[in-house]
Amino acid sequence: MPVSGSGQPSAPQWSAILEGSVPGRTQTVSLYSPASSPVGVYTLHMRVETRGSIKSHVLGQFTLLCNPWCQADSVFLQSEDLRNEYIRNDFGLLFKGSPGNVDSRPWSFDQYEKGILDICMKLLQLSPQSQADAKKDLLNRNSPVYISRVISAMVNCQDDKGVLMGNWSGRYSDGVNPSTWSGSADILWEWSETQFSPVRYGQCWVFAAVMCTVMRALGIPTRVVTNFNSAHDTNENMVIEEYYSEKGEKLPIGRDSVWNFHVWVESWMKRPDLDGDYDGWQVLDPTPQETSAGMYRCGPAAVKAVYEQKVSAPYDVPFVYAEVNADVRRIIIRDGKILATSVDKDIVGALICTKRPGPAMLMLDITSEYKTEMGKMPFMLRNYDRCGGSIASRTDRCGGSIASRTNRCGGSIASRTVLQGIGVSLQLLKAPVVGENLYFIVKIINNMAIPKLLRQRVNAQNKEYNRDPIRTFWKARDDLTIRPYETVTVEHEISFYEYMLNEAMEDCLVNLAVVIEDVKSQERVLASVEFNISSPVLNIQIQNESSVIINTEKVATVTFTNPFNVAVSGDLIVAGSGLLEEKVQMRY
Repeated sequence: MPVSGSGQPSAPQWSAILEGSVPGRTQTVSLYSPASSPVGVYTLHMRVETRGSIKSHVLGQFTLLCNPWCQADSVFLQSEDLRNEYIRNDFGLLFKGSPGNVDSRPWSFDQYEKGILDICMKLLQLSPQSQADAKKDLLNRNSPVYISRVISAMVNCQDDKGVLMGNWSGRYSDGVNPSTWSGSADILWEWSETQFSPVRYGQCWVFAAVMCTVMRALGIPTRVVTNFNSAHDTNENMVIEEYYSEKGEKLPIGRDSVWNFHVWVESWMKRPDLDGDYDGWQVLDPTPQETSAGMYRCGPAAVKAVYEQKVSAPYDVPFVYAEVNADVRRIIIRDGKILATSVDKDIVGALICTKRPGPAMLMLDITSEYKTEMGKMPFMLRNYDRCGGSIASRTDRCGGSIASRTNRCGGSIASRTVLQGIGVSLQLLKAPVVGENLYFIVKIINNMAIPKLLRQRVNAQNKEYNRDPIRTFWKARDDLTIRPYETVTVEHEISFYEYMLNEAMEDCLVNLAVVIEDVKSQERVLASVEFNISSPVLNIQIQNESSVIINTEKVATVTFTNPFNVAVSGDLIVAGSGLLEEKVQMRY
């Protein structure tokens, strides 16, 4: 492009303007790129022509990113506060646990750390799309829709030289336990230093956090989102079937599942490829669950399209819709025979959240951006389950209905089921914390004008967040008589030692279920709830926090209170992006 001596840059094309000069010494030239320019690494050459000669000079390289401050850019975000949060902020929160007992863990996105931007550009270069046709790939990088699909696939290693290998086995001796990671830089550095071999290991929140880092580094506004009770509907019938024994044990039957939580990202961009107004937040999921156009990736699925149930919109809207809206059919079986069924239409997608913008480390509930307050859209009335019954009906085969209510802000954790003759609810009395006993009640209601002899079976099992329970660690059984229209409340307690000796899962998740059987009619009703047991917290106090000065040492005090009546030991690892050159590890 020629250097212009004056004037304004031309928006649709590259331009260079001479801004000023010092005679005989320097000249300042401003280079302007159109908003539609591809993201990539550019080499800048200068060609000087005089009457007697032509000389060329290589001035160096520069990296061109998306620009959310530019109104013409497809990722333009108008709010400066939101740009600060979703582009500039290199620290945030990831949410785990359960909707009634949300746990948060800090994460350092590290997009400003040494070498991270170069690694992100290498990630684009090593993608199958670039390897197959580098020129076509580069031209397509003017679209954040295209870039996001490439990144979604490259963060996992299922189809390519991607960054992370997933592992949900609980065995990590040849790698790193996913819960050990606290920032993205260590993962990206290791990937680069090992000649782009996959880093072992990641799970959903790690995949999502690394993708957030890459997208922010490329200039695309991005946030990490947690969907609590996230459905994985492998057969695409919008129904997740869960099987229980008559003792209340959840059984490992079927490929469908409900993850206690699942973490993905949303990125902000325009969607010129869609008919209608679907600009804004787009779901992207790098966790390798199912393939999209032959590769393990998901999205971008417009959040508005999920809300409006526009299942024909690319990309992967039906899968995301099922993750937040599927029904759960609970089936009690014995020797392969179905004893009772019920349908829960509210548990999936009970809470969808992200970090609230701003310096405060708070949660923002965005559930209403994905689904209406009433839950399902009318489309669901046209769906039928495998047995031919309408899953949109709130009535099971025994003529009853189920309702589940969860407090999104950390209130009661409860489940309630009502049949024609019996109603039962299961409720934790307080949010569970490691080191304390678990207290819960079973409330039984006789809806009939006759007394009943009932059999109560309660069962507690360990589980991981993305799979069925592993084993029973506590159970109780008793018989009771209930008078006509009487309500009986039975209190239960599980001691710390009972779940501590058996609970080995990282996130301390429990499936708790009760089956009430009418001995005479053999009518059975089930209520169940899954919850996490929160770990003890670390408290960090900065000395004179209100008077922190750049390049001046400060003292931070880290406090841990042992909730157990026995001594504990472990490692304390301290890291600070932009504060510490290396992690500090101490044994206590």
